[in-house]
Amino acid sequence: MLKEASTTKHRKVAVAAFLASTFEWYDYFIFGTAAALVLGDVFFPVASPVAGVLAAFATFAVGFVVRPIGAAIAGHMGDRYGRKPTLVLALIAMGAATTGIGLTPSYAAIGIAAPVILVLLRLLQGIAVGAQWGGAMLLATEYAPPGKRGLYGSFVQVGVVVGVVLANMSFAVLQKSDAFAAWMWRIPFLVGPLVLLLAWFIHARIAETPEFRGAERSPVREVLKHHRGKVLLAGGSFAVHLATFYILITGSLDYTTRELGMDRGSVLVVAMIVAGAQIVTIPLAARLSDKVGRFRVYTIGVVGLLVWAFPMFLLIDTAAIPALIVAQLVGATFLSCIYGPQAALFAELFAPQVRYTGASLAYQIASVLGGGLAPFLMVLLLESTGTSMAVSGYIAVLALIALACVARLRVAER
Repeated sequence: MLKEASTTKHRKVAVAAFLASTFEWYDYFIFGTAAALVLGDVFFPVASPVAGVLAAFATFAVGFVVRPIGAAIAGHMGDRYGRKPTLVLALIAMGAATTGIGLTPSYAAIGIAAPVILVLLRLLQGIAVGAQWGGAMLLATEYAPPGKRGLYGSFVQVGVVVGVVLANMSFAVLQKSDAFAAWMWRIPFLVGPLVLLLAWFIHARIAETPEFRGAERSPVREVLKHHRGKVLLAGGSFAVHLATFYILITGSLDYTTRELGMDRGSVLVVAMIVAGAQIVTIPLAARLSDKVGRFRVYTIGVVGLLVWAFPMFLLIDTAAIPALIVAQLVGATFLSCIYGPQAALFAELFAPQVRYTGASLAYQIASVLGGGLAPFLMVLLLESTGTSMAVSGYIAVLALIALACVARLRVAER
């Protein structure tokens, strides 16, 4: 009976962490999809389409710049006051920001105030998601049964991919309407209040994690003083994943439709197919890491991205849907090898009393170095060089940096 009750509790916590990740990242990703499709025209009306896209992607990147701030604030709160209340606050902030974006008037309606409001709300989104990941990840991994920390941590990572699927699905349906550019693009943002219901559920029904209850408390300055090197190495190992991920789900959406002339709806469907495959491959990679080791599976993913970076864009440049599917599907499989074990790996790098802060800062530093700037840099590289091989080179350089960081981490953990 006790074992059954314990199993039920584990599953309830895992589902809560999965849903928190799904809702939070759906809210975050719809901005990236909207930036590639419509936000440039709505909030940054300029003569050049490229300039409009760059402005929209710059606003997209702003959300990444402040993610380490969210991680630092939430890490301090999460390590001192608890994983659960910090996660609840992050969900509330994200729901409010996302709803606000959906309600913000256009540049044509209120002028310069429109992009200013948009940037401020994107900043709040960035702080919220910077705070959320560590809470959801620790909720899952610190409640995980023995020998299954990788698998349980992957539920949070799968939630990220489900968020991508839902975001692309909503725009794939709505973009077919003639009213899409006028107002229908706002609909995906107006589901923000659902996040508040989830926040209430976690607050009312989920207990604090057992490892937090037994840990000493430590402020952020202790992490930065004693674990700074490990935080930077972990962030450096993960930047290639985030850069490639956002190049595939956001940068490629703009590139394939604006530069290659591919059908927008078809490209969105491909994105959903690839994300759907990751719902399977991420847990598989995580479970494999429980058996053969986190670093081994993680390294396979990094080496795979290094090797695949150039063939991937050669296939994309054919502007053929089957080639696009193969390019993104293989790339996403290597991403899964990194992302599957990443939650458990980052959790295990730090002691419980500094785990929220250390793991969150590592993730969010990587998001600035690799994630937020990637679509923006992709457009700049394409415009300045005229070839997608420059984007492949960018991915390859980050992969080499990741390999060096992983090697240092492995030595430090022995």
